[in-house]
Amino acid sequence: MSERSEAADMSGQRLRVFLVDDHGMFRAGVRAELGAHVDVVGEAATVAQAVSMIGSVVPDVVLLDVHMPDGGGRAVLDAVRKTQPQVRFLALSVSDAAEDVIGLIRAGARGYVTKTISPDDLVDAIRRVADGDAVFSPRLAGFVLDAFAARPDAPVADPELDQLTNREREVLRLLARGYAYKEIAKELFISIKTVETHVSNVLRKLQMSNRYELSRWAADRRLV
Repeated sequence: MSERSEAADMSGQRLRVFLVDDHGMFRAGVRAELGAHVDVVGEAATVAQAVSMIGSVVPDVVLLDVHMPDGGGRAVLDAVRKTQPQVRFLALSVSDAAEDVIGLIRAGARGYVTKTISPDDLVDAIRRVADGDAVFSPRLAGFVLDAFAARPDAPVADPELDQLTNREREVLRLLARGYAYKEIAKELFISIKTVETHVSNVLRKLQMSNRYELSRWAADRRLV
């Protein structure tokens, strides 16, 4: 990580950041990268943990994973905003799907970046979100502009897609990109058997018979 100044608020105090992600190794990596530049005041692996702890420590910015069990990042955001509206959220996700980006922004997140972001850029994104700016990875900004310009009040909905769980959507997206089961398992920190189960569930719910049909279906919805 290159040298850079600490991320601070308007008064010069180091920004207080909270991490929400169900992958412990990823949280540890983010904490190690950010620790010299912000105060990482807590972390959580579940929605319930996150809501409780954020309410206690009241950070400046929450780095929020989108796809987790029990409602994912959206559930955390919805719960915290009811009692701590001053807390700002920056989505940090493996997903770069339009419906995920737009859904989190409609719910109140101030920005959305993918996990391919560099440590330098992540610190800058945290600082900007804390200052009230909106921050997006370049490709994702177009999704938000298109959605709000075309139908500013319309929800993003797809009855077929809504059948799938967050994890099933992640598996589908990687499958459609040509990932092998072993590669999907490594990317999502799950077993190959679990990948196979998710694929079977997706095929059953969408009434398809193979990954090639799934890939076309995902491409038509800009999920790839």
